[in-house]
Amino acid sequence: MAATALEQARANLSDEQVIQRVLEGETALFEVIMRRHNQRLYRVARAIVRDDGEAEDIMQEAYVRAYQHLDQFAGRAKFSTWLTRIAVHEALARAHRRRRFQELEPHAESKGDAMNLIPANAPDPEHCCSASEVGRLLEQVVESLPEKYRTVFVLRDVEELSTEEAAQCLEITEENVKTRLHRARALLRRQLYARAGATTSAAFQFHAVRCDRVVKQVFERIAQLQ
Repeated sequence: MAATALEQARANLSDEQVIQRVLEGETALFEVIMRRHNQRLYRVARAIVRDDGEAEDIMQEAYVRAYQHLDQFAGRAKFSTWLTRIAVHEALARAHRRRRFQELEPHAESKGDAMNLIPANAPDPEHCCSASEVGRLLEQVVESLPEKYRTVFVLRDVEELSTEEAAQCLEITEENVKTRLHRARALLRRQLYARAGATTSAAFQFHAVRCDRVVKQVFERIAQLQ
């Protein structure tokens, strides 16, 4: 019962309250931050690098950097936005180094029929008979989007950030967010949602075992820093 009460008390803390207590020496409370934001960071990192393992690495790096610079968080934006921006920077840096998506960008801008970017052999939504199959199909179609559209789509339609929050995370204008989101939605087949009834919240789940692994590994790195 005591543990449950403690967990509830922690859950009621705002990010800013948790940060203040971490800065005052309660390092273990940083776990609250990680478990609270693991899903978002995983989704946005994976949207950029398209690799589960690398997305986890990016999350860990983002958390460690955030921990190292907690005292620099000025509160001008929400902490979740500040943290997401760190993850976005790390993911983009890795993606650009590997140049994994360069071949997609010219096609997205130059070809009139952007639907060519979506694989023609993607499963027909009519053949999806379970929620898990629909989720997998949605992930496949989202992954076919060029990076800049995919990332905005994940932030806005999957994580349900506001236009302002997405713009702050990506450090672009709100108008750019709106334009890219419109483009992303246009690239996705409308009948995917109409036929399969897919819900974006079911896509790119970050499950408990992986959540525990990230928390454990981040604390190991924090211990080395100390």
